[in-house]
Amino acid sequence: MDKKQNTPLPLPPTPIPAGNYVPVRELGGVLYTAGHTSAVQNHLEYSGRIGEELTVEQGQRAAATAVLNCLASLAAHTGGLDRVGEIVSMTGYVSAGSNFTDHPLVMNGASEVLVSYFGERGRPVRAAVGVASLPDGAPVEISLIASRRDG
Repeated sequence: MDKKQNTPLPLPPTPIPAGNYVPVRELGGVLYTAGHTSAVQNHLEYSGRIGEELTVEQGQRAAATAVLNCLASLAAHTGGLDRVGEIVSMTGYVSAGSNFTDHPLVMNGASEVLVSYFGERGRPVRAAVGVASLPDGAPVEISLIASRRDG
């Protein structure tokens, strides 16, 4: 991910839930997204575990796409990203080999996208959690908590 990038990447088409859940739930002005992977139109751009089949850089790109999918769902739910106030929290699950320890570096790919869209309002608290596997062999899954902007 290019750290000097100022222009946000375009949003992908709004993901369709792959199961019996909703992509966004809103309660009291707080927006919660379901976990989103880097699948675009039901096709994963990367598959495998970081540190084994995939590099950190590929993981960063997968994280960027996964968070773009979260943003596409938020935009569809709220009527546009201009109605999203702040990204409060991000939880990122990284499918990684047992000796892999750079989970936060992978999640930086998603954090950079959020900052490109929202500036400092997009810098969340976050967790980067290593897991043995994710749905369909996805390398990354991300969920967000955001606030709704007044007006």
